[in-house]
Amino acid sequence: MQQSNTYIITFSAILTIILGLLLSGSSQILGPLQRKAEELDTKKQILGAVVDGDQLGKMKPEEVLSFYESRISSKVVDIEGKVIETAPDGSPVVAEKVNVGKNYKMAPENRMYPIFIYHAEGNPESVESYILPVYGAGLWDEIWGYVALQTDLSTIEGVTFAHKAETPGLGARITSSDVQERYQGKKIFDESGKIQSVYMQKGEGKDYESDLHKVDGMSGATITANGVNKMLKNYLEYYSAFLSSQKAGQQTEVVAVN
Repeated sequence: MQQSNTYIITFSAILTIILGLLLSGSSQILGPLQRKAEELDTKKQILGAVVDGDQLGKMKPEEVLSFYESRISSKVVDIEGKVIETAPDGSPVVAEKVNVGKNYKMAPENRMYPIFIYHAEGNPESVESYILPVYGAGLWDEIWGYVALQTDLSTIEGVTFAHKAETPGLGARITSSDVQERYQGKKIFDESGKIQSVYMQKGEGKDYESDLHKVDGMSGATITANGVNKMLKNYLEYYSAFLSSQKAGQQTEVVAVN
């Protein structure tokens, strides 16, 4: 039986409303769960720069969060190395809530730069590492990571890298422990005290153990490697004012973000 236009329009409107309510309800329910999953993943990446991946993998989500809270403190600085505590609206600036990817779209001098400080177990006054977020572009899309520096603020303790769409088996290998371990013990400053960074080389299978600023490359993934190199060099430069002031033992100035 052919239905009238009024029936069809009414039925479509009711169906649209019902589906909209269902989607809205799902978003309300799943939203907090998704945010918690993202928070857990981010904190695992931060800890991954200083904690063995196997150890993290054995932890339950609540154990990861508890470990993070007991061992990590944080702050946010601007490109001049000054601590930012207050946003323009008067709200406190929290490092864990700074969207580094969103900041990446701004001019470097307008960005906020989070710093995560890894403390000795049971001693929040004792610093073991400084962990700096880095962000850039790979072959196909965004790449990012965290670089942990020892207390000399020059030697790399460890790194974690992640990506959105690099090629499996090639550029995507930046997430592997084999590649990330190559950065351990490398230096980011040269002998004159300038940022030198660490560069992944083209090709794979060479020994760069004696070179403090080079690591072996990834065969077939030169563009991704170049993206990692640029990402590290850029962000270490952005953090250089803070690092230099810390190395000199200077008191960090506190400013409000404009």
